[in-house]
Amino acid sequence: MSAPTPITKPQIRQQARAARQALNDRHARSQQIADRLHTLAEYQSAQTVLLYVSVREEVSTADLITAALENEKKVVIPYCRDGELQLFHLQNLDELTPGAYGIPEPPSKLRTQSDRSATTDQLDIILVPGVAFDIHGARCGHGKGYYDKLLQSARDKTPLIALAFDCQIFPKIPTESHDVDMDKIITESRIYPAA
Repeated sequence: MSAPTPITKPQIRQQARAARQALNDRHARSQQIADRLHTLAEYQSAQTVLLYVSVREEVSTADLITAALENEKKVVIPYCRDGELQLFHLQNLDELTPGAYGIPEPPSKLRTQSDRSATTDQLDIILVPGVAFDIHGARCGHGKGYYDKLLQSARDKTPLIALAFDCQIFPKIPTESHDVDMDKIITESRIYPAA
């Protein structure tokens, strides 16, 4: 009897996207994930937080961004320019306009202000989106490599925390040398510490 064929990244992406789209209570699940995040010591002590701006079926971050700003954390968001993620210091959600792939991002007039740009060495915690993750911390993104490049430039001691629904967790995801593992993954039911 032959061994089962290992699942590929494209298959994982397809399965995870379909499962995420089938969720009918994403808002409530996103709130459970946010509640778990707020209990983390790494998040509570962070002064400067990198948060992605959620789109489509991703774990929603609008309330997280609002809460972080209300708690006087410095909120940094990524946006795409020339195939690379740049970092922007966000002061209000109203500053965002639809950009590449329909993802809300800062308008160019704000990006050019020197006090609004940020670098990875200024970050105390990085909250990461993804299509799928495994229980050991491996991440599968959309396949463009934007986040992998950004995460490789982060300080070694900066916690990498993924936000995902339970349906996005797989037993094992194939990885490549450029992939960066997460330190923790927060879902609506638990927090996975990467082994």
